[in-house]
Amino acid sequence: MPLFYRHLMSCVVILSVGVFGLSFADKPASAEEAKTGTTLVYIGTYTGPKSQGIYVSRLDPATGSLSKPELAAEMVNPSWVTIHPNGRFLYAAGESGPYKGGGGAVSAFSIGKAGKLTALNSQEPNGKGPCHLAIDQTGRTILVSNYGDGSMSSLLVANDGTLSPSAWVDQYPTLGAKQKPHAHHSAFDPTNRFAVTCDAGLDRIMVYRFDAATGSLTANDPPFAATTAETHPRHLTFSLDGRFCYDIDEKAMSVTAFRFNSKTGVLRQIQAISTLPADFAGKAGSTAELILHPSGNFLYGSNRGPDNIVGYSVDQKTGKLALVGHTSTLGKTCRSFGIDPSGQWMIVGNQNSHTMVQFKINQSTGELTPTGIKFELGAPVCFQFLKAK
Repeated sequence: MPLFYRHLMSCVVILSVGVFGLSFADKPASAEEAKTGTTLVYIGTYTGPKSQGIYVSRLDPATGSLSKPELAAEMVNPSWVTIHPNGRFLYAAGESGPYKGGGGAVSAFSIGKAGKLTALNSQEPNGKGPCHLAIDQTGRTILVSNYGDGSMSSLLVANDGTLSPSAWVDQYPTLGAKQKPHAHHSAFDPTNRFAVTCDAGLDRIMVYRFDAATGSLTANDPPFAATTAETHPRHLTFSLDGRFCYDIDEKAMSVTAFRFNSKTGVLRQIQAISTLPADFAGKAGSTAELILHPSGNFLYGSNRGPDNIVGYSVDQKTGKLALVGHTSTLGKTCRSFGIDPSGQWMIVGNQNSHTMVQFKINQSTGELTPTGIKFELGAPVCFQFLKAK
């Protein structure tokens, strides 16, 4: 059986629905706890004739039953969504559209009964073309990756979930005719003391020291790790223990593994591995998403041409990757996919064929098997999950 079906041009967010306190330290459900109850799946889309904003589905992790996506909130081009640690708020990056100045917007929503979203407020991203949001563990700071002008900025989160602007902006340089900045993705390390960001135009992974009490960020020393020229790092993730960091390279169609020093913030490359099948002879496209399985034992990435999901096993001691296999996404242009908190189910978004497809994950081997569940949805490009209570 081929390994993974991953053609996910959509961004799905799965959320817990219920009564949550304002505490920023709510403990996430364990993999065992996540196997029961209902999980909400929030989906970001590029809007048009077939989609109007952010959608929500309901997943039963015990059976894999998945409901048809319903409109949760109207918004123009919410290409990335993320959930507050307390599960009460959702934030979306409006990458483009009729926003002030044409540079995009970041919007805040409260999560209500049945997963419906209520708009709270919106803020300019202090940059152009926001394509990714990362929220720190305290829930007080959101990092915004502005692909359009190649900058990173931050927004502050109030106790009521609303957003306020921050003065912090880091505008990346233009290094030449072929190296224009395109900030694409960021993540906080498990200690919440560092933030790292991918710039797909500069072949760099930036590292910042982060003060959660104030929301301030300062360049680390050294301020970045350089990847191999013309790799174009796009998305990244940390191992569960924070000792390793992985990025998926959009142009090189590879995954690069780094050892991460959580005391100094230094990244040191230890491996680069292709995302393509060994016998692939066609014209390669580009990679997109990179997600670590909740167990930490498997790492998945999406290829947009050929349209498949690549899976790797993770050596817990060395951090190095070994190929598990490739699985068709059963659609065109997988920009993103998501794995539910129980680690049993993957939902893939095929942007250009306007479908979301479900796969079951083998917990021992990491292999993917299509479940037969498939829904039509206009240009899905982001998925996020939250365990319902």
